[in-house]
Amino acid sequence: MGENRWVLRPAERPLDQTYDLAALDLDGVVYVGDHAVPGAVAGLEAARRQGMHLAFITNNASRPPSVVAAHLRDLGVPAGDSDVVTSAQAAARLVAGQVPAGSQVYVIGGSGLHVALAERDLVPVVRITDDVQAVIQGYGPDMPWHQVIDGAILVKEGLPWVASNMDLTVPTPRGPGPGNGALVNLVAGYAGRRPQVAGKPERPLFDETLARVGGERPLVVGDRLDTDIDGARNVGWDSLLVMTGVTTLHDLATLTAADRPTYLGADLGCLALPVPPVDAEGSACRVGGWTARVEDGRLAVTGDGDRHDWWRAAAAALWTHLDTTGEPADPDGTSGPGSVTP
Repeated sequence: MGENRWVLRPAERPLDQTYDLAALDLDGVVYVGDHAVPGAVAGLEAARRQGMHLAFITNNASRPPSVVAAHLRDLGVPAGDSDVVTSAQAAARLVAGQVPAGSQVYVIGGSGLHVALAERDLVPVVRITDDVQAVIQGYGPDMPWHQVIDGAILVKEGLPWVASNMDLTVPTPRGPGPGNGALVNLVAGYAGRRPQVAGKPERPLFDETLARVGGERPLVVGDRLDTDIDGARNVGWDSLLVMTGVTTLHDLATLTAADRPTYLGADLGCLALPVPPVDAEGSACRVGGWTARVEDGRLAVTGDGDRHDWWRAAAAALWTHLDTTGEPADPDGTSGPGSVTP
């Protein structure tokens, strides 16, 4: 077998036995809008039967954990309220470490922040008073503009300021819209300073997850490279990239060694399976029944077999080409099981 140059690590035992905590992103991993991702419910039920802790972590600070958990249960996903960890909770913990219990905290955002602050014995407010001790900011779709203005004034005055996340976009029925990060940048430009950030890819949300759900061998599972996979690397955890969300073959083709996930799979069904090694001979990368190579700059995958192995073979071939030539291959015309449209 050729040397594994691609960072994709084999696992002799199924991932849900190799790790005892799955820190799961939601949108694009567990569900897409109002529908569960195919294979997600069965994969998570199987992982829980193996004793794996499941933590559903989200950068979206607008909804309290109980609302998120209820949505998951409606989709058939096994989730209790305490299994959901939000960036609002991580942000509230950061604020609580800087102000006394009972302090007023000005909220630029929605109900998720109010619930998280109250849980930390802090008082959420949306009016400027002399007793406000800090500002917390997160996504709030129904937030009035005066709430942003007053919060920005307090930030400029120098109060401690914590942002739930810096996501520049949020999904909408008409495509991506401006997210919390866009509004944080507006406040930062006005105030001339930057906030502390709680959500992925920063550390606080991962620490909050471990504290609330438990586990000694965590695995981050996500569909986004910039938040999920980068976040795992920031805290030194292993990661699994699933191809049911926003990441495409074009994204994989340009991914340098330092930015690659530990594992790759088509969907959450791969949690119940061991991960075979990549067998490399020259430009050919074989995984299971699939062989992938780059010929004349274009990706080609032949064979048959497991859908997860298709993605692993394709990624290995793309990364071999990138590492060897310094140029990304063209994956146009190649489509894998569970793939998304570039």
